Amino acid sequence: MRFTSHRDFARAFERAIERAGVPIAYSQGFTPHPKISYASAAPTGTASEAEYLEIGLRAPVEPDALVKALDAALSPGLDVLDAVPVGAPGGLSDRIEASAWRVELTGVAPGDLADAVTAFLAAPEVTVERLTKQGLRSFDVRGAVVSLVAGVTGGAVPAGVTRTSGDGDGVCAILDLVVRQVTPSVRPDDVLAGLRVVADLVPPVPPRATRLAQGGLTAQGEIVDPLAADRERGVDGAPSA
Repeated sequence: MRFTSHRDFARAFERAIERAGVPIAYSQGFTPHPKISYASAAPTGTASEAEYLEIGLRAPVEPDALVKALDAALSPGLDVLDAVPVGAPGGLSDRIEASAWRVELTGVAPGDLADAVTAFLAAPEVTVERLTKQGLRSFDVRGAVVSLVAGVTGGAVPAGVTRTSGDGDGVCAILDLVVRQVTPSVRPDDVLAGLRVVADLVPPVPPRATRLAQGGLTAQGEIVDPLAADRERGVDGAPSA
């Protein structure tokens, strides 16, 4: 599922809505489209446990029933975890200020990762390049990084490295990061490119990135549930999943 593009996911979700019999609302005009708004889709090649979207309905639906119907209609690996009726003002995308990620770096020595993280955090600016539709673009990734922590699963823990729970007995370096929503967006692979710039850290095998959370950002750098205000207020209307 990591290699499913956002367009593939959107197509699968629209088909699931049809199969589940959800009374989805459509836009007006010559080519009506289902009213679905996606918030900060994860890049292709990453997994996610925290994707959010907003759907407009023609009639109220019980949130729990909506979750069960959509979850049953989706392919394995695409799971609907919760649905909340919209109860607070403001669009969902306005509530997404940052994302929390975990990156598994198999084959990278935990001590080397810790040194690279220290060098990255000490730098006032880290410029990387990314190929975009407009061509090769240079931008600073350091300013978007709220926190960056080196961890490890299995084996002995070197100085300056945090123990992280994980499966298996082998040693695997772990990078936990919180990144602000900025333009252009800063992705986990951009941060890894930054580690290569400041410390020449190059993983021997492709890293595995998973988004763990999205939402508002506190002064302490913690992620806040973007649906918390809706849960507190509650109102009849179109659910926000």
